[in-house]
Amino acid sequence: MKLFKTTTLILCMIVSGCSTFKSDDAGEKSSSWWPFGKKEAVAEQKKVEMPDPKITQAWLDTYEPQLRETLKGSKFEVERRENLLVITAPVDSSFNPDRPEMLLPVTLGPVTKVAKLVQDDSKTAVLILGHADSSGALDLNRKLSQDRARAFASIFRLSGLKQDRLKQQGVGSDMPRAANDSAQGRSLNRRVEIMLTPQDTLTALLAQYSQPAKAETSVQATPGAPLASGPKIAAVGKVVAADQAK
Repeated sequence: MKLFKTTTLILCMIVSGCSTFKSDDAGEKSSSWWPFGKKEAVAEQKKVEMPDPKITQAWLDTYEPQLRETLKGSKFEVERRENLLVITAPVDSSFNPDRPEMLLPVTLGPVTKVAKLVQDDSKTAVLILGHADSSGALDLNRKLSQDRARAFASIFRLSGLKQDRLKQQGVGSDMPRAANDSAQGRSLNRRVEIMLTPQDTLTALLAQYSQPAKAETSVQATPGAPLASGPKIAAVGKVVAADQAK
């Protein structure tokens, strides 16, 4: 249930059209964001049916062991969430502490291997989310998380992934996986998540969650655990509204 709600929150944030969702092209500017295909196709997304679950699960069954083998020995985590495979990279061991937008050499190898794994599979989509802890100003955290997502996305672009298969987003501190009241919790929250799933499945999921979600009550996060089951969707909506008002 927790993983289901996590996926729901992610998709609800994506389909909201928040201006903080960015294309993999750092120079592209847009007032809103749609993950795959043109914005004109948004109306058509509601007609998309979810692919046969057996197809998605077969894809997950194929890719999960490959990802785990590819990332063996690295500090990256691989997690299976409903219809997604999620790779979590801790910021503290992935980025240069003096240049927070620059990946450390030890990070380049694992990310490049993942990019090469999916580069020739035209049916696989990649969504990269950058995260920050809650220390610092909201705008600074959002920019920092976007820079982190962009750094990872650049490796996938170099491997040949195009805009229709690769997207990035900085969510600031909106989606913590632990409480921010300790150094350990803040360290867990500073991360980059690489989400992989069949492109048709992601398109269908986005269509499925295109309706506004009801606000849920807050749930205390546990350090080291996956994202808490009910982060404040209402609070996220306020952030979206503030961004769109700028």
